[in-house]
Amino acid sequence: MPDTLSGTLVWVAALLAGGLLGGVFFGGLWWTVRRGALSPTPARWFLGSFALRTAIVLAGFYAVGAGQPLRLGLCLLGFLLARAIVLRATRPAAAVRGPPCA
Repeated sequence: MPDTLSGTLVWVAALLAGGLLGGVFFGGLWWTVRRGALSPTPARWFLGSFALRTAIVLAGFYAVGAGQPLRLGLCLLGFLLARAIVLRATRPAAAVRGPPCA
């Protein structure tokens, strides 16, 4: 448990940073799939995007974690929460309504 308010703020900042990193990673993946599907050279889109997104996320985890397992875990939690949010936000309209009733 943090013994000060500043300790709590560091934890919240790690969680929010993970959410931001997750938004960049999974939002970038969604954007890449949409652009790559229409491109004459989709392999360039997918490989380039993967390399860039992975580099950004790894650098972010390294900076936020700073050798502290708890901060790294909170950052990872924020990353996974962002995944759920991006999945829900980018879901096609037909999938939201569900199957038709018989």
